[in-house]
Order: sequence, then C-alpha cells, then structure tokens
Amino acid sequence: MAATTLDPTTALVLVDLQKGITALPTVHPAQEIVARSAELAGAFRAHGLPVILVRVTGGAPGRTEAPARGGQPPADWAELVPELGREDSDIVVTKQQWGAFYGTDLDLQLRRRGVTQVVVAGIATSIGVESTARAAHEHGYHVTVAVDAVTDMDADAHRNSVEKIFPRLGETDTAAAIAELLG
Repeated sequence: MAATTLDPTTALVLVDLQKGITALPTVHPAQEIVARSAELAGAFRAHGLPVILVRVTGGAPGRTEAPARGGQPPADWAELVPELGREDSDIVVTKQQWGAFYGTDLDLQLRRRGVTQVVVAGIATSIGVESTARAAHEHGYHVTVAVDAVTDMDADAHRNSVEKIFPRLGETDTAAAIAELLG
C-alpha cells in the first residue's frame, strides 16, 4: 500500500547501515540503499524530525552453539557509514539482537519526543528491518517502510518481507515518495 500520510511526529529509523553490514553481498547494491537512506535522513533533519541510527555490535547473549561466521570482525565493523552524514541531533541506538527495540532505549527515545510513526529502512530486510518494523507495530507506532531503501542477502527473504510482511504492518513506498510526504 502506497504511503498516504506521515504523522507530524514521525521519526526515521535506519537499521544497521554500518561498515560491516554494508560490505556484505546483497540483492540490491548497498551503496544505493545507503544513498536513499541518506536522502531520507536529510529530509527528516530539514523538517526537524528525529533520525535514529541503529547499529548492531554483536549477537544476543546466551546462544553459544553456533560460532561467529568468518571469525572476529574488523575493528570498524560496527561504525555507521559516513555517507549517512550523522549529525549531533541524531540518536544512535546500539543493539545486540535483530530488532532495534528489545534491550535498547529506542521506545523511550521515541516516546519522549512524542513520536507516533516510524519510517524504517536499512539492511537486512528480513532480519533487522523486519524485526524492527514488527516491534514498532507491536508498540503501537504507525509503520511505513521505504521499500527501495532496504535490501537483504537473500532475494527470496527480501521479496517475502516487502510483498507479504510489510504491507500487513503498515504502508510502503519509495524513499522519494516518503520524502515528498514531508512537505
């Protein structure tokens, strides 16, 4: 369903656009996803709306039977990509699991600012983005996903999230169409 409106108190949530994740092979080029996300971030900042930059720094504790793939990640693995143009007003949320809500202060940060809607974008569509969008829906936020500003390592998983899951959680549209709704 195309995005029809944005609440006056909408926040942008960009998921896992960090050096280690954007370096992975993805269905759609990560640099295109980063560029569209950066454009959205610029539009939200220009309208004085919150920009949340989410990064993951490790796996959830308690599961030790599966070793980390590829060994120890590089030192800059969790650094947000500079193309996002991070500003002092941006909120950085660090997570240890797929979604950005559980175990973080994201909900508190949004509620303190009176946020009622989130626009979600990032990598990976079926993991961090979908988990965050589902949790936002469960927390009562209106959810919009910028479907051309998400990608995944698996084409079928990406397609399932975009075609089957996101439309059930809220509205979907392109980053440009969402930015246009900001006015």
